[in-house]
Amino acid sequence: MLVPRKTTPAAPANPARRAWALAAVSVAVCAAWAPAAKAQTEAPALLRAELPGARLVGQGRLTFFGLKVYDARLWAAPGFDPARFEQQAFALVLSYLRGLKGPLIAERSLKEMRSLPGFDASREFAWLTRMTELFPDVGDGDTLVGLHLPGVGARFTLNGQMRGQVDDALFARLFFGIWLSPKTSEPALRQALLGAP
Repeated sequence: MLVPRKTTPAAPANPARRAWALAAVSVAVCAAWAPAAKAQTEAPALLRAELPGARLVGQGRLTFFGLKVYDARLWAAPGFDPARFEQQAFALVLSYLRGLKGPLIAERSLKEMRSLPGFDASREFAWLTRMTELFPDVGDGDTLVGLHLPGVGARFTLNGQMRGQVDDALFARLFFGIWLSPKTSEPALRQALLGAP
């Protein structure tokens, strides 16, 4: 859900522009998983009821070629074990820093889920349909929360308002695996969310 499509920029016409473009790409890659702008030490009110005792495990910021996309925060109870994330309750909070279209968020999420172990192609149409219903267009300042319900599925809110739930534990494992699976396409963000320095 929420990882923009990566594209390769066309090579600049002259060597000076090519060097500038390579430098810009290097800066973007190095800054891609910068820490989120401001630390938050207390769980949002919405999460305190759902996850009593939740603490901030880690956070990171997704940027794409220098463009800020969202700040991500992982909240869980003390003792959260990333090796067994699919067996534990936790919340992933995405605070958007720019506008994104809901259907594109759903499509990108499905693409990321396909690359993870255990993907069930027979369910992908149903999953895409449901994500398209659940994920609206978002803009700067919007906050989407995904709550993992172990053995059940996932529940989503936008700006504190319920969007809906997916009662499918495999969907939840794959969806949150976009960020938390060891096979994620973005291991640096995973490390940041898990509190690695």
